[in-house]
Amino acid sequence: MGGNSGATALRDLLVATKDGDWGKDAPGDGLVPYRVIRGTDFPSVRLGDTTSVPIRYLSKSTVHRRTLVADDILLETAGGSPERPTGRSLLITEELLSSLDLPATCASFARFLRVNRAKAEPNYVYWFLQYLYSSGQMEEHQVQHTGVARFQYTKFAETQGIPLPPRDDQRAIAQILGTLDDKIEQNRRINETLEAMARALFKSWFVDFDPVRAKAEGRDPGLPKPLAALFPARFVDSELGEIPEGWEVKSLPEIAGFLNGLALQKYPPTDDCWLPVIKIAQLRTRNTVGADRANADLDPAYVVKDGDILFSWSGALECVLWAGGRGALNQHLFKVTSSSHPRWLCYLGIHEHLEDFRHIAAGKATTMGHIQRHHLSDAKLAIPTTPLLSAADSQISPLIESLWRLDVESRTLAAIRDELLPKLISRKLRVRTMGA
Repeated sequence: MGGNSGATALRDLLVATKDGDWGKDAPGDGLVPYRVIRGTDFPSVRLGDTTSVPIRYLSKSTVHRRTLVADDILLETAGGSPERPTGRSLLITEELLSSLDLPATCASFARFLRVNRAKAEPNYVYWFLQYLYSSGQMEEHQVQHTGVARFQYTKFAETQGIPLPPRDDQRAIAQILGTLDDKIEQNRRINETLEAMARALFKSWFVDFDPVRAKAEGRDPGLPKPLAALFPARFVDSELGEIPEGWEVKSLPEIAGFLNGLALQKYPPTDDCWLPVIKIAQLRTRNTVGADRANADLDPAYVVKDGDILFSWSGALECVLWAGGRGALNQHLFKVTSSSHPRWLCYLGIHEHLEDFRHIAAGKATTMGHIQRHHLSDAKLAIPTTPLLSAADSQISPLIESLWRLDVESRTLAAIRDELLPKLISRKLRVRTMGA
């Protein structure tokens, strides 16, 4: 679909375009604070997560020329890697801008494109750029003379034709694809809320012992009577300090098994027998896109499936409920399982100690900080009686199980979106009546 045959050059569809500005890292005279979106932020910001977007300080006299507005499109023009070329794009929505605490612009390794609404629908142009990237057509515009790959924007804008179906079709294509993105973002927001609820409940009941404290002080714990009756009204001394009467102190390895992964380069894949290798990098991205491969003929214990708890014991130290599909467990990752305690207790129990683990790892002299098994044994939890644990399970388990199930749903929606994208853009799948 390159070239201008039967299409309009991208350059002729824009009313404005300008490179971004990285600015300064500290306040100063004549500088104003802005949120600056980098290429590395595109995947998370696309799904509504702006936590990684930094604050920078830009020149007050020129920043207005780069201030983003709704329906601007960001295009990554430098950076990338052999596995991930430059040319990624991001649509700036009204919801995104309203979620930020400051005005926004893009970093200097990107530029914004402002589409002339009289000529085309901005959302449609964005999805066409997404199609070009996913189909590999952006790669021909990348050059790499030094260590940094660069995107030849001027040539791209002059030569890349954008086919323009009728407006109703443009809107329908953008609506179909955008609705899938919106549902994925909605799932992410729901998961944020569910995880916050689960962690708050766990901390209140099993770390701060709020119901026990309330009963010990003669106050109503604010719980249904059958549930409140399962909490004791007294504390006793333990190695953790005071814990509720009748509860036990257990270390993380006493409630769960921590299976370390394999050096999977020793298990080469075959064309018809392989699994993606789940390393720390996959844990960060929550998917196996671009992952190495290993032979699928492994001990089933080392095969990861959706809903498994994965805990990286070196590097960034993260604990996640995996929802990226089947894969092979690499070294530096634990798969956490338990036959005696609920999944939520293992997951939230690790998270309760995660910051301590990170401090330990940060103090290591090695380049990649890590923890050792004795650190797991040193991490203790107060474990309630079996009736209370069962009652808590009915409250907390649905929250935790929903986390990975919604993530799996989002993965399915993303696959549907990515399959529809080329068919809609190439007009192999017609949507005209849907826009009427």
